[in-house]
Amino acid sequence: MPKAVRFHTLGGPEVLQVEDLPVGEPGAGQARIRHTAIGVNFVDTYHRSGLYPIPLPAVAGNEGAGVVEAVGAGVTDVKAGDRVAYTGLPGSYCEQRIVPADRLVRLPEGITEEQAASMMLKGLTVQYLIHSTYPVKRGETVLWHAAAGGVGLIACQWLNALGIIVIGTAGSDEKTALAAAHGATHVINYSKENFVERVRALTGGAGVPVVYDGVGKTTWEGSLDSVRPRGLIVSFGNASGPVPPVNLVILSTKGSLYVTRPTLVTHIASRADLVERSNSLFDVVKAGKVRIAPTKRYKLADAQTAHRDLEGRRTTGSVVLLP
Repeated sequence: MPKAVRFHTLGGPEVLQVEDLPVGEPGAGQARIRHTAIGVNFVDTYHRSGLYPIPLPAVAGNEGAGVVEAVGAGVTDVKAGDRVAYTGLPGSYCEQRIVPADRLVRLPEGITEEQAASMMLKGLTVQYLIHSTYPVKRGETVLWHAAAGGVGLIACQWLNALGIIVIGTAGSDEKTALAAAHGATHVINYSKENFVERVRALTGGAGVPVVYDGVGKTTWEGSLDSVRPRGLIVSFGNASGPVPPVNLVILSTKGSLYVTRPTLVTHIASRADLVERSNSLFDVVKAGKVRIAPTKRYKLADAQTAHRDLEGRRTTGSVVLLP
């Protein structure tokens, strides 16, 4: 019987348990897929801990890649035998599952299933952040926190290819070196340096037009002080914990600032958006402008360890589970 990693209560990694979970036949509009690689992301830990509530019991995970085994009535987007990937569908930590077929994208030649599982959520997040949330312009300077994380490494490469000057922060010399190797123009080890002072120095005191902040609590105040007047802070993650309640007056006193809290879900809500953004991501990867390779692999049964390492900041880049 297919295995799945489920949690029945909220808590730490120990609540993740490997269980047998039967999988039936796909119904109308559905497809059954066999996973060959499963992505591990911070949002998975938010679901497990209860920061982002979901109904329990739940299978962990939100993205994966594999092969279509069967499709239900009316499905035309994919067929049995297609290599596919998806993101934004809770329940991916499993060997097999049934999903809405219109949420699957076919993988082109030149994109492996491990790559797809490593980049769908992270890569599509970068895609909408730099093309929609704040459409970057060649020659601009941006600040990207957690530049050595899974999202950050993709962002550094993609922005570099677009001619953007990237100031990347990370918490160790090893991680800042990794960010630099992936295209960050300037790197800041915020455990040793005051990143606000360094950003101001690098921008001649002006600040950056946009800060991309997936860290949250510990970088929030500094992000406000790193952006130029009428600049934008894009808060898209909580790696250090959620941003505390904010008195909006501070946005005026800091220079008429803008703040947004976007999510990938609304940017790929329609199939047309999902396909267009996925193709944009696939194109830069196939062109070699963005290199995708999982930096750490775990067996599906070792999901607890993967979560401990992720939350303990012992990982860089993309992490995958292998069924």
